[in-house]
Amino acid sequence: MSANTDLKRTPLFETHIASKARMVDFGGWNMPVQYSGIVEEHNSVRQAVGLFDVSHMGEIDVRGPEAGKLVDYVTTNHAAKLKHGQAHYSALLYEHGGFVDDILVHKVADDHFFLCVNSSNQEKDFEHIRQNNRFEAEVEFTSDQYAQLAIQGPKALATLQKLTPVDLAGIKYYWFVDGEVSGAPARIARTGYTGEDGFEIYIQPAEAARIWAEIMKAGEEFGIRPCGLGARNTLRLEAKMALYGHELTASINPFEADLGWIVKMDKGDFVGRAALEKVRANGLTRKLAGFEMRGRGIGRDGYEITIEGQPAGWVTSGGPSPTLNKNIGLCYVPANKTAPGTAIEVTIRNVPVEAEIVATPFYKRRQGASA
Repeated sequence: MSANTDLKRTPLFETHIASKARMVDFGGWNMPVQYSGIVEEHNSVRQAVGLFDVSHMGEIDVRGPEAGKLVDYVTTNHAAKLKHGQAHYSALLYEHGGFVDDILVHKVADDHFFLCVNSSNQEKDFEHIRQNNRFEAEVEFTSDQYAQLAIQGPKALATLQKLTPVDLAGIKYYWFVDGEVSGAPARIARTGYTGEDGFEIYIQPAEAARIWAEIMKAGEEFGIRPCGLGARNTLRLEAKMALYGHELTASINPFEADLGWIVKMDKGDFVGRAALEKVRANGLTRKLAGFEMRGRGIGRDGYEITIEGQPAGWVTSGGPSPTLNKNIGLCYVPANKTAPGTAIEVTIRNVPVEAEIVATPFYKRRQGASA
């Protein structure tokens, strides 16, 4: 347990301590990295259900007659095409095309958009949006108004359904409903960061500990486990879900990050659009790719990639895959070296170790597995 009292705490801090979680400094937050163990927690999400405290994430509400215009101007995806109750993955960019952050955009109403942003970027994101607000829209930093819990896994629906009158099966992937959980107001979104089916619920901080306990009780019959940041990382890596500060930085653009699908160049002007037009015209020099280790060793974040003995890139995320029982990772390499089967080397303790570019995502759940 971390004894640092300067770190921010979520409303569930005491719950984590009581559960004997191992706490770490995560971007200035005192967060659980594991409870029973990363592999056990990881497998629980893949096979049944796990519960995560993600209350450190940030929230920003954009309201007003031109809220949609502002969101479309500061993000890459086409927010105007969202229907009420629909969400999508998007990005905030700098003018030069690099990432400010990757975010989730939820359309509550024509004049109300709800953004979920990364914890370490929330103040920066708010200022970025506010500074680009040339519309009839109000931007409100609302992180303190929400706790967020993620219920993930093939038994997530069966677990959460016990606690809400909302028909969870009726919520499509990347849609959400404003309803209630355990008698408390809740925004229930069918989203997640694990590669499994599941829900993220936004609730009042004062309700967090009670609802956490009720979800744990509801999931008992399925073997639910509380899960920390360690399992969250291995799960998202297997699903090739990007992590800001690793795959995404201010010096990386969405095309390099293999996220061109969240960039809608035909929607009109947006921050970073001109820079991305140049990137598209000139072509990519590097691109994100997945790899598996062929030699002994683990390719960790920041390790150098070589190809035929020449410097070629770097590992952004890497580690053992509990599901696949392989050592996997993501890396930036020359754009013409991303074909599956391409031989690369990962420098581990100054020794080049054989690895191979592979197709991603590394893991993809069977559709309908949670039905």
